[in-house]
Amino acid sequence: MQPYASRIDERASALPTVLFVCSMNSVRSPIAAALARQAFPGRLISRSVGVHGGKADSFVHDVMEEIGIDMSVHTPHTMDELAATRFDLVVTLSDDARQAVEEQGLETGAIEHWPVADPSLVDGNRDTILSAYRALRDDLRQRVRARLETLVSSGSQTT
Repeated sequence: MQPYASRIDERASALPTVLFVCSMNSVRSPIAAALARQAFPGRLISRSVGVHGGKADSFVHDVMEEIGIDMSVHTPHTMDELAATRFDLVVTLSDDARQAVEEQGLETGAIEHWPVADPSLVDGNRDTILSAYRALRDDLRQRVRARLETLVSSGSQTT
């Protein structure tokens, strides 16, 4: 099982950096960041934050464990807790994140908005909800691999 995150000091690294931002850093952004680390181990620094504080989501833990990623230690963080302020790429995953990133004044090579559904809003039984979380995970997995391959290949753009 791959651990959720290994800490690399952004200030001491030339690796490309990506920040994923969603509403509460409970579902979308932590999934995207973990998928980036899984797809490009040791080749980039991937972080996630939320606009507002949230709490860990057990469905995230379940669907990520299915693909070998341990999210049990994930603790949601807000943009105000960011140690780094410079990223090669910032990806917003919710509408409120898009506006918050603009207001935060981060130094970034690029900002992209990936509109994705919030599976925590899905009603239904456990199987229905898990299906929504898997759909998000699989969508983000494809987007992360496709977009970050060029970032990883070209290296850090903000140093």
